[in-house]
Amino acid sequence: MSRIGRKPVNYPATVTVALEDRRVRVRGPKGELTLDVHPVLNLRLDAAARTLAVERTSDEKFDRAVHGTTRSLLANMVTGVTEGFQKLLEVHGVGYRARVEGGELVLQVGFSHPVRLAVAAGLTVTAEQVRQASGVIHLIAISGADKQQVGEFAAEVRRVKPPEPYLAKGIRYRGEQIRRKAGKAFVSGGG
Repeated sequence: MSRIGRKPVNYPATVTVALEDRRVRVRGPKGELTLDVHPVLNLRLDAAARTLAVERTSDEKFDRAVHGTTRSLLANMVTGVTEGFQKLLEVHGVGYRARVEGGELVLQVGFSHPVRLAVAAGLTVTAEQVRQASGVIHLIAISGADKQQVGEFAAEVRRVKPPEPYLAKGIRYRGEQIRRKAGKAFVSGGG
């Protein structure tokens, strides 16, 4: 049996969990999330103990895989509606900027035009300028209740201008290490 899948998902008193046929609805202070559960799984809700358990009907390979995955998704939903998730990105480069304008993230990252990305409902995006010893960087904070939605939007922002290996200019996750390459060395051609 899956070690992850057999652990019940505990939820605090501020969260309400409802089962509607094959759909789980989790509501908390940060919002509401839903998940459609695969038919090979059964859910057991214990309102008194405030736990939600995932059980599978057979021991097939696919059933074992979806068992642990579903339990992790449910745990992430509970964490999302209570604490939320956040991703931080840094914009490095001379003249590179990020700002939020009326529901859009506007990036100026070396193209002839600003890149505009629409912020989806359920996400909160902020952009601020931070001074460091190495210069000024722009910090983008993406937060929301849905872990997948936060991660997908952060990846979409990073894809606009990934960090390049020579000068490390571009958009990167906070704490991400960039493997640097040496540039071409100048060698005089004696003639």
